[in-house]
Order: sequence, then C-alpha cells, then structure tokens
Amino acid sequence: MNEQCVFCGIVAGTAPGVTVAEDDTTQAFMDINPATPGHVLVVPKQHSRDLLDIPADDLSATTRTAQRVARALVDELGADGVNLLNCCGADAWQTVFHFHLHVTPRYRDARDQLTLPWTPGVAADAQELRDVGGRLATALS
Repeated sequence: MNEQCVFCGIVAGTAPGVTVAEDDTTQAFMDINPATPGHVLVVPKQHSRDLLDIPADDLSATTRTAQRVARALVDELGADGVNLLNCCGADAWQTVFHFHLHVTPRYRDARDQLTLPWTPGVAADAQELRDVGGRLATALS
C-alpha cells in the first residue's frame, strides 16, 4: 500500500469509494468523475504505479475483473458497448499513479458524450509502418 495513493485508500477502506466487485487480488469501484453513467475503475489491490510496473499476475487478474464488469454494464445497464482504457504516464493522461483500467459503458443516446480523439480509418504511411514495426519487432525478439 502507498499511503499517498487514493486508490490504495479505497482498497484499504480509509477513503470513500463505491465498490461494485472485489476478489483477493482486485477491486472495482465507481469512477467519481465518470465519462458516462456506470464508468467503473478496476485496480489491483497491490499498489503498482502503471502498466510498466504491474506484475503479470496482477495484470491478468485486473483484466479478468474488467471483463466481468463489462458484462454487467451491458447486461444490467443496457450499455451498447464498452471501452477499456489504461493511461500509462502523465503524458498519456494518467492522473492517479496506481495502475487501473477504466471500464466505460457506451450508449447510443444522450447519456454518451464521448468522442474519439483521432479519426479512425485514416491510413498511416506504409513505409513508416514498416520502419516502426521493424524496430518494435527487433526490440521484442
């Protein structure tokens, strides 16, 4: 636990939070600044700063809990879809430095005001894809 971390406080019960699911490894609770009605955050109970820091077992458990939450958002709230988002680092919009997944229900009606931050369907330069892809493939091999 990190005493300065609000998510660690929610897990410990010393900070307020509306928990919707919990197991030995993870906890899911309502986001206090929801993007849409039903927006849930899923965290590992063990503090990890971000995606680059979290142990693989905690990451797997967090993802499984996020999937359970997503099903409930569709089945119970009637969401038309679900976005799963992780922000890793301040420049990637991370504001709480405890790994978490946003499980955000999406609706076809006025409850949903989210828009994409980029335009899908605009193809990248083929040579750039090959160059960057090659560098990544080399780094990952």
